[in-house]
Amino acid sequence: MTRRKKQKITEGGIKGALFLCATVSILTTIGIIAVLLFETIDFFQEISIIDFFTDPQWTPLFVDKHFGIMSLLAGTCLIAFIAMCVALPLGIMSAIYLNEYAPSKVREIVKPVIEVLAGIPTVVYGYFALLFVTPLLQSFIPSLSGFNALAPGIVMGIMILPMVSSLSEDAMHAVPGSLKEGAYALGATRFQVATSVVVPAALSGIMSAAVLAVSRAIGETMIVAIAAGQQPNLTLNPMVPVETITAYIVQVSLGDTPTGTIEYKTIFAAGMTLFIFTLILNLCSQWLKERFREEYR
Repeated sequence: MTRRKKQKITEGGIKGALFLCATVSILTTIGIIAVLLFETIDFFQEISIIDFFTDPQWTPLFVDKHFGIMSLLAGTCLIAFIAMCVALPLGIMSAIYLNEYAPSKVREIVKPVIEVLAGIPTVVYGYFALLFVTPLLQSFIPSLSGFNALAPGIVMGIMILPMVSSLSEDAMHAVPGSLKEGAYALGATRFQVATSVVVPAALSGIMSAAVLAVSRAIGETMIVAIAAGQQPNLTLNPMVPVETITAYIVQVSLGDTPTGTIEYKTIFAAGMTLFIFTLILNLCSQWLKERFREEYR
């Protein structure tokens, strides 16, 4: 067998292996969507889709059953919003410091330290929110409930901070040096260059980082399951207990709910709602990313 023929066989094997890996990924995604879709359709044959999105109460595990997903959506969005209020400004400012102000040696130390936060188990964050952050907040806000949306939202913001900071810093680092040099030539200060040149030029990457962080916050389970209270409330008050979609799925999955019952099928209906919610979010991210990329091209 000639060397050329051996190379051709090797290349064909590698190509086949890569194609198999891609196919497995696609089939897995299709399988997840199919299971969610099948069970969700089965659920809506018993429960009105109008009631599902308009009923303000979510009590499928009680005698007086209500199947209004809005209370879970409200809790999910509230905690994600609090988390982004913490992570977005801190992450972007950290990225600006690392990219524009920090010496290379400091950057090499600070960036890995920030990224360590992403490696801490979420169950640790959950008990940190429950046993430390909540009592600390209660010393300033006596009316704060023992289980609430504020503490897990703040801790979740700390958890996703490395994602915002690292991805934003990478986007800023990729900005062409000629743009910054032109601004400096016009007499701009370092802060003006950072905020008026670098951030707008890197906006598509920053927005992608923000959307990924939101998706991570929406899909987080352990922090909210431990510290938020697992009480569905259609409220925007961060000082009362709430429940998110992911926390409800865990609650039912680990309980004594019989398979095939309407209570069990709520897992798939809630999961499909979460899937559609994150899908829309990511589609909006792609649209905004392309729009700003064209604007600053």
